[in-house]
Amino acid sequence: MQDKLDALVAEALQAIKACRTGNDILNARAGYLGKKSVLNDLFSKLRNLPPEERPAFGQKINQARNQIEEALALSSEEVKKAAWEKQSSAAAIDLSMPGQSLARGGLHPLTLVRRQIEDVFVSMGFQIAEGFDIEDDFHNFDALNTPADHPSRNLADTFYLENGLLLRTQTSTVQIRVMEKYPPPIRIISLGRCYRNDKPDPTHLPMFHQVEALVVDEGISLADLTSTLQQFAQIMFGAGVRSRIRPHFFPFTEPSAEMDISCVSCGGTGCRVCKYNGWIEMGGAGMVDPNVFDAVGIDSERYTGFAFGLGIDRIAMLKYKFPDLRILLENDLRMLRQFK
Repeated sequence: MQDKLDALVAEALQAIKACRTGNDILNARAGYLGKKSVLNDLFSKLRNLPPEERPAFGQKINQARNQIEEALALSSEEVKKAAWEKQSSAAAIDLSMPGQSLARGGLHPLTLVRRQIEDVFVSMGFQIAEGFDIEDDFHNFDALNTPADHPSRNLADTFYLENGLLLRTQTSTVQIRVMEKYPPPIRIISLGRCYRNDKPDPTHLPMFHQVEALVVDEGISLADLTSTLQQFAQIMFGAGVRSRIRPHFFPFTEPSAEMDISCVSCGGTGCRVCKYNGWIEMGGAGMVDPNVFDAVGIDSERYTGFAFGLGIDRIAMLKYKFPDLRILLENDLRMLRQFK
């Protein structure tokens, strides 16, 4: 068995010396140290030796294993070094050649519009408030004076989760949380994602972005609301843009209105974008309903306020003249490269 062991070591060292690639090293390791190797087979035959010879021969087998492992490690380093030298010489760098410039990224158009909106309202004295994408019925519906049978509370319109939670349908939820925590005067905007069970089409998405504004103080009137909306529209779309509000109904405002701006594509003369009526709907607005104040513990006899919600996606669509809202979510590099 000793002669067989010496021959095995000599054979292994010769085979390892001939290795030229990483795969050769792996094959040699499996062949001489693996479970089915001759060396491993010698371990299993130790029981055939007399008891007094087993320790000495077992030690020799371990020495042989260590010798093969050292040879494998040394050969592996030599193979890696040779591969590195070959690769380096084949891909030699000419330091006199100009380097390759990396493509420069840019902000997504929704991010650009969001930051512009923040700048506009901060310059008007508003503070930015943040809320949660996951809300409860009270903050999303009850505190906003939305009755239990309102269509927006239907499973077909709202994404409900477990334990009475849901994905917020509007950033108005932030209004409630701010009014619960802070007394008037309040002047805040909240921006973020909202979710409604809408089928995606050129003007609707199941996940969209909204900016909500809330002002609460003594003596706030509808005139304050209209002037704020007009100033915002002119800063975002240009001094020539006109705005108007039309009577509407929302559970959380009274009176309620919808805001329109003159079409940014045709200047109000009529085109496909505005459906040839010269106006484009921007969002809902109105004076805060006293019931909302009562739900958060604000004296509705002393304080009044206004609120409005505008679609950030719609603003981006108008500002950059996108034909379809879905373009904003497709990650098309041809579109994104325009905003570097």
